[in-house]
Amino acid sequence: MLEQEAELLDAEPGTALDRFRAVIKSARQRLFERYDQGVPVSQLLEARSRVVDMLLRCAWQRIIPDPDAGAMVAVGGYGREELHPASDIDLLILVEAEQIETLQSALTDLVTFLWDIGIELGHSVRTLDECVAAASDDLTVISNLIEARFITGRQSLFDRLQRAIGPDHIWPTNRFFEAKIAEQHKRWRRYGDTAYNLEPNIKENPGGLRDIQMISWVTKRHFGSDSLHELVEHGFLTESEHLALIDGRALLWRIRFALHRLTGRHEDRLLFDYQRTLADQFGYTDHRDNLAVEQFMQQYYRTVMELNRLNEMLLQLFREAILLQDHVGPPEPINRRFQSRSGYLEVTHEEVFKHRPIALLEAFHLLQVRPELHGVRASTIRLIRENRHRIDDDFREDMRARSLFMEILRHPSGVTQTLRRMNRYGVLASYIPAFANIVGRMQYDLFHVYTVDEHTLRVVRNLRRLSVPAHDHELPLCSAVARRVPKLEILYLAGLFHDIAKGRGGDHSMIGAHDAWDFCQLHYLSEFDSRLVAWLVENHLLMSVTAQRKDISDPAVVQAFAEQVGEINRLDYLYLLTVADVRGTNPKRWSSWKDALLRELYQAARRALDRGLDNPQAQDVLIEQKQNEAMRILAREGIEAEDCRNLWGHFSVDFFAPSQPEEIAWQTRRVLEACPDELPIVNIRLLPTRGCSEIFIYTQDRENLFVEITALLDQRNLDIVNARVMTTEQGMALNAFQVLTREHEPLEQGEASAELAERLRAELQQPTTGAISVNRRLPRQLRHFPIETRISFTDDPANQRTLMHLTTRDRPGLLAEIGSVFEQCDIQVQGAKITTVGAEVEDVFFIANRDTGPVRCAQTLNCLRREVHARLDDTPTN
Repeated sequence: MLEQEAELLDAEPGTALDRFRAVIKSARQRLFERYDQGVPVSQLLEARSRVVDMLLRCAWQRIIPDPDAGAMVAVGGYGREELHPASDIDLLILVEAEQIETLQSALTDLVTFLWDIGIELGHSVRTLDECVAAASDDLTVISNLIEARFITGRQSLFDRLQRAIGPDHIWPTNRFFEAKIAEQHKRWRRYGDTAYNLEPNIKENPGGLRDIQMISWVTKRHFGSDSLHELVEHGFLTESEHLALIDGRALLWRIRFALHRLTGRHEDRLLFDYQRTLADQFGYTDHRDNLAVEQFMQQYYRTVMELNRLNEMLLQLFREAILLQDHVGPPEPINRRFQSRSGYLEVTHEEVFKHRPIALLEAFHLLQVRPELHGVRASTIRLIRENRHRIDDDFREDMRARSLFMEILRHPSGVTQTLRRMNRYGVLASYIPAFANIVGRMQYDLFHVYTVDEHTLRVVRNLRRLSVPAHDHELPLCSAVARRVPKLEILYLAGLFHDIAKGRGGDHSMIGAHDAWDFCQLHYLSEFDSRLVAWLVENHLLMSVTAQRKDISDPAVVQAFAEQVGEINRLDYLYLLTVADVRGTNPKRWSSWKDALLRELYQAARRALDRGLDNPQAQDVLIEQKQNEAMRILAREGIEAEDCRNLWGHFSVDFFAPSQPEEIAWQTRRVLEACPDELPIVNIRLLPTRGCSEIFIYTQDRENLFVEITALLDQRNLDIVNARVMTTEQGMALNAFQVLTREHEPLEQGEASAELAERLRAELQQPTTGAISVNRRLPRQLRHFPIETRISFTDDPANQRTLMHLTTRDRPGLLAEIGSVFEQCDIQVQGAKITTVGAEVEDVFFIANRDTGPVRCAQTLNCLRREVHARLDDTPTN
């Protein structure tokens, strides 16, 4: 490759700029051709570095009057000869102090020339003393200089730099290692302490390229070697581990190379924008139960998981060699198989797992019962990995293994940490074969932000926290319920198995329930407990679906849910599992609103079960109770019961059914105190028990009112999570919208809320004419999830209305669009239940005809279907 570019550079025609640019263009084109031919990326990175070396040497010789006056030095990734297509060229120009003024003009010309020919340069001009001073104070600088590579100029000047920054002068190996460890932990925290984000950074996330560089930096600082194979020669890695490290780096390099080529820029984030394209380029194809993009990402996640494990093991070995200088202290016996050395668990001899395979589980249980242990010694981690194959059917049928696993789940501390470590070392997937399928498995949507195994372990962690008194303040009701359930291990088993059948085709809840039943029976749980675990797995979505997509203020909905649950013990377990699952799916989407919804359904169902399933509560009795309590509240504020009854006589049951007595009283007072010339009335208040804010609007009803309000709220970046819309017999509209900010928090109270209420009131005083648009861009991530719009209708005869179920892609102004369709098709909207699941919305609208009855006219229903599809299927995406 270098020879052809050298010929172009020496060609006579054209200016120097033209010839240099031609070399860069030719090299780039040939680089991509060789990539498409399957040439290993490691060779391509080195080839690009050599081409750049040649260009820089030629430019230096042409422009610098005295080439020996300084030295051109490659640093950073360029110094390592790891130049990806869009990587910056990091240069250090090293000069003598007395030469700076003489060279200043020529160096300016050089840098300008390099930029002009298309080299994206990151450079610094420093003297030897300046380099040493900067490196002494800055970990990043010394890290870059460790990788320095001489290009051209005066070799002796570069050699002096190498000696001056050696570990015997600055940053001795032990100090450098400790600083790099702290830097890595800080970086991991910045990226969420997980490698399993939906849009990972392949360089900075745990298990990414930066972790491999970390190993390289320490290796070079300690051993003075650029080769990772040096770790094999010094006994830090086996040949197979070294191969895994090199193969893992090769995959990440290949992905990074493809990202740079695809985007035309320095891009290290594996965004949704690129994942499908890269999956196709890497040769993956869609299967019925596993998309190509999911297969591609699973390969990525499993690779970084292995790299993360190697990183953990190597850093521990480095710690012993560098910080402890191999003086790890004498072993402290634990039993015949294990001992402690410098606070880490290790086997007493290398054939422990061969002679007693059950010790593969015993090791993890010992870490639980001995909290003084910091972890597993690196040599023992290696032995665990090498002996995982011993966990076979005979092992799983061993009573001792089954008992040990259940002891791990039943232990009062360390459950989550132990399961995480078992997953990291591959033992969990070996012991529960079905778990292997979900390791590194992603779901290509915006709802599940972790891989399935990571999500599962987070659910178990959330369940565990509910039983720890120190976390009682987070979810007080859940903590109280957790203390009441008889067996926490039932919860942990349900958490482990609830998503274990993802990606296996069919209903994952049903398949997972069968797996859970078999596992529980094999582990000596009673038939009652086994059935409970299986029932929880099979029904783990029941409570969240009911709370988020149904009208839980309707006694019939609560009664149906309670009948499906059957008894209070199951309800307690299901409530805890549901909260842990929702929180573990997307922590940023968990909100006090969802907490309140689930809490409200739990308490309503518990009352129904306490009352008896054969004694359901009638809606009219419930409404009468609410009215009486609301009148007692209002009486304390000086409002007569007769005034309330006269007003409520114009209201439908829709005003009372979904509201608590306090809400009925508050809204009634607003209406009774309203003067006609003050309309519209707009009030905003915090609903602490609901975890949201309520915007209450009372005004004369008019066409497009629902559309106007929803558009105004959407324009202000407010998410409507629930809406109640009612028109009185006198033509007055009472609209209550429960809202959250885009950060899933209630509105700030005080001046901000008052100002928003005043702005909304002013805008509603001037009715909008013509189409109402929401001027917000569709978020980038949503554009990559084409979701089919689906509409269905069900009758709700008990409440004399129809339920319209809408599934479509989330987008700005969605509710306003739907409201316009209702107006066009002459439909009354009485309320809405808004649920956003990643990029998808699953909304339920409670609608009626103009006579406030169910919508049964086929022509009207067809109008709704046709117009919703026309508006949403053609909605622009940018």
